[in-house]
Amino acid sequence: MRYLRFFALLLLLVLGYLALFHALSWALERYFLLTGFGPERAASAGRIMAQGAEVTLKLTLLSGAAGLVIGIFAGMARLSARAWVRLPAAFYIWVTRGTPLLVQILFAYNALPLLLQPLWPGAQQALTPYWAAFIALAFNVGAYNAEVVRAGIQAIPKGQWEAAWSLGFSAADTMRFVILPQALRIVVPPLVNNVVALLKDSSLASVITLLELALSGQRIISATFRPVEVYLAVAAVYLLLTTLLTFFTNLLERRLALPGR
Repeated sequence: MRYLRFFALLLLLVLGYLALFHALSWALERYFLLTGFGPERAASAGRIMAQGAEVTLKLTLLSGAAGLVIGIFAGMARLSARAWVRLPAAFYIWVTRGTPLLVQILFAYNALPLLLQPLWPGAQQALTPYWAAFIALAFNVGAYNAEVVRAGIQAIPKGQWEAAWSLGFSAADTMRFVILPQALRIVVPPLVNNVVALLKDSSLASVITLLELALSGQRIISATFRPVEVYLAVAAVYLLLTTLLTFFTNLLERRLALPGR
């Protein structure tokens, strides 16, 4: 029964995802018609912007999920007693948080393939704008998630560790089964905020010619010379995506909320 509900929910999400961008393309086309675009140009602009919005949302979800995994491991490593584990994690967080995301995206697209070329001859072809942006965004949000996870782990009372050790748990099992599940439930709100911020930060991927929402708007402006109407549409779509993302993450936050908090 549980698996049936899971697959039904998954099917509902997939259908909702497809319906969202179909409806978005239709709504944008109607908007551009109302603002004086010709029928053919309005249809083209609506389709291009809806495709850009889909790229933006996909990139956000994928890089956000990868950044969560990176953040959990980096956050735990940051608290390690072993210097060879703790110091690389601290260095990664320091460098990532101390440099602009724009520079990291440009580095991932222009410099990273050259660095990987000796070990991976096909790096230049594999690191397309999409995957370069994915790597930069994932590692960027991962550094911020790491500090959130670290703070969540440190918020767990010391008695939880002592109780687990008294029951014969190893340090790794204590972290995996006792500390980390509680810490992640505590830090859901800041992790959610990082994902919402990531959606807006993904617009920086336009500098490496990734046709996401911001760049799709720029290309429509270049063809129509109508910046006011197009930028209003771009802002409205970003607002729609962040609202939807916040709605689902708020549901997750309420489901995982600790009693009494």
